[in-house]
Amino acid sequence: MLLRLAFFLFFIVSPLQSWASDPFSSSEGVNAVEFFEFDSTEQQRMATELAKSLRCPQCQNQNLIESNSPIAKDLRFKVFVMVKEGKSEQEIVDYMVERFGDFVLYQPPFKAQTWLLWLTPVIILSLFLIYAARSVRRK
Repeated sequence: MLLRLAFFLFFIVSPLQSWASDPFSSSEGVNAVEFFEFDSTEQQRMATELAKSLRCPQCQNQNLIESNSPIAKDLRFKVFVMVKEGKSEQEIVDYMVERFGDFVLYQPPFKAQTWLLWLTPVIILSLFLIYAARSVRRK
């Protein structure tokens, strides 16, 4: 009976302990912002918004706040330091794009390398509308 109670307690407490020490906790990025000392709340807000607007280069569709990858932690810290140094949002974004390319942006700019990415949906929709209009006229 005592052995059953011990097993029962082990299987109840074990998941709780692993949940409490989850290294992939989504609040870690927010905690990093709270523990980093900024000169003002405006700097803290700017750093948080910037880190949320930049994509982690390693992760699929996670921003620097959500991601727990080592590169995201380093970049999050770099963003915080640059904000504290007084860099503008554009300077920080330019630094990240220079280092990692347009991938870090959730909305890549329209330029020669990305025209196909931007125009393909428009072209497909136009072709579909032309096809639909012609098939309606024939009937």
